[in-house]
Amino acid sequence: MTRVFLSIGSNLGNRVEHLRGALYGLMAVNGIRLLDVSRLYETEPWESTPGQIVNRACWFLNCVAAIETTLAPDVLLDRVQQIESDLGRVRSTASPEAARYEPRTLDIDILLYGEQVVSAPDDLHIPHLLMHERGFVLRPLADLAPDVEHPILYQTIRELLETLEDDHQVVPADLPRHWFQP
Repeated sequence: MTRVFLSIGSNLGNRVEHLRGALYGLMAVNGIRLLDVSRLYETEPWESTPGQIVNRACWFLNCVAAIETTLAPDVLLDRVQQIESDLGRVRSTASPEAARYEPRTLDIDILLYGEQVVSAPDDLHIPHLLMHERGFVLRPLADLAPDVEHPILYQTIRELLETLEDDHQVVPADLPRHWFQP
């Protein structure tokens, strides 16, 4: 089995329940074993529509899940996208750049897949192309894997977090560290 880290976020509807639903969905997939989940963080959206940053209710809740899987990266991507759809995510018909920053019920991204590097034409890139630039990814990832090394940048998650230039707010959510109990 390969250890994989997934970023999971939501900023529409009952955000905590969407995240819990994603984790239960992952646990139901043959070939996936949930290992651990970070604490929850409230995070300011990277790109926002006017007024979105002011309205804290539109902020994301984010966490990172550690899993082990026997699924190939492309199959894992299909499964997480199915979980997103099952929990109400509607993929935008806007341009890919515009759709990237739209509010969503659920967003699951593959951050790291063992030490593999993958770049596929179906928009599968591992490690995640922007993870090293995003506090909402690095902070919860550091909860679980501070000493894991980025397979391209050759820095640990802790080192990437220490040199992070992202000034978007990422604050621990007002929930217990173990907000998810399988």
